[in-house]
Amino acid sequence: MKLPKTQKAAIRQGSGDSATTSIQEIPVPEPGPDQILVKINYSGFCASDKSLLHDEWTFRMADCTQGIAGHEGAGTVAAVGSNVQDLWQIGNRAGIKWIASVCRRCEFCTNGADECCCPKQVNSGFTIAGTFQEYALTDAHHATRLPDGVKDEEAGPIMCGGVTAFVACKRSAVKPGQWIVIPGAGGGLGHFGVQYARHMGMRVIAIDGGDAKRDLCLRLGAEKFIDYTNTSDVTAEVMKITTYGAHGVIVFAATKASYEQAPNLLRPSGTVVCVGLPSDPSIIAGAPPLAMCLKKLNVVGSVTGTMKDVEEALDFTARGLVHPILTHGGMEDIDRFCADMKAGKLAGRAVIKIAA
Repeated sequence: MKLPKTQKAAIRQGSGDSATTSIQEIPVPEPGPDQILVKINYSGFCASDKSLLHDEWTFRMADCTQGIAGHEGAGTVAAVGSNVQDLWQIGNRAGIKWIASVCRRCEFCTNGADECCCPKQVNSGFTIAGTFQEYALTDAHHATRLPDGVKDEEAGPIMCGGVTAFVACKRSAVKPGQWIVIPGAGGGLGHFGVQYARHMGMRVIAIDGGDAKRDLCLRLGAEKFIDYTNTSDVTAEVMKITTYGAHGVIVFAATKASYEQAPNLLRPSGTVVCVGLPSDPSIIAGAPPLAMCLKKLNVVGSVTGTMKDVEEALDFTARGLVHPILTHGGMEDIDRFCADMKAGKLAGRAVIKIAA
């Protein structure tokens, strides 16, 4: 594959709430010995991208990212490093994730379950240049092979949004036939969560606002829908449906109200799964000790997924079970997507067409 010398990339300009992106021409990088260069066809747009671009968290994009965010890339291998030509060939389909690389040596990498906690991990769009560019580098050992039956425009959002929702469902420990509550069920993560939970056998109570979100959630497999905009007591409504409360609640929304409400929706021994990352560090997950103890509640955190988790999440789509609801755009739409997401107007998952 003949590579161009330059490429287009969306580069962050400014900082904080006023930060924007500008499409610029930059050099096409060459892969190191253990890297592959991926021609990005589509990249999902994640709430984490907005948070990093607008400095909403206490940690910031590293200078070495060149201001290029994005961590949900899907495309084809354009060049292969000298050490990994037995792993990848030019033309293979590959996915780039939030975790671009891990050390593969520490306790967390070798125990088979906790590679996402590797202290030496490298993150796309955070500590290395991300997928909002036509050609992106990633560690060949940690890139994901994209299966037949999954389009690039669907695979991109699954690299983070999909696998995050899938793993959160697993972390809930909710068994087939039991109730799970998903606030924000019509959003980018929530609509994935509804689908995965349903196909894992859970009974889904979706919470969101408006007729469009209701129709979407019910179409995706939610058994019940609660419109928080016209329901005076959401907790009472959940209890009415479940008798004793739900077995699990996944908090995708990064809001104080969501985290405060979640424990109240649970039955004894129920589990709150924390996923949304608030910009306000004073927001705490959990409940008063009295409620925690008397109801024997569990509060667990969940973050993205392992290589195996990503494979499993993609398999749901390959089998025709889970499909992201996509809002399409180009790199020129990143700032608009940020604004729409902040205003709560972005339905489903945004995906950006990168390659011309």
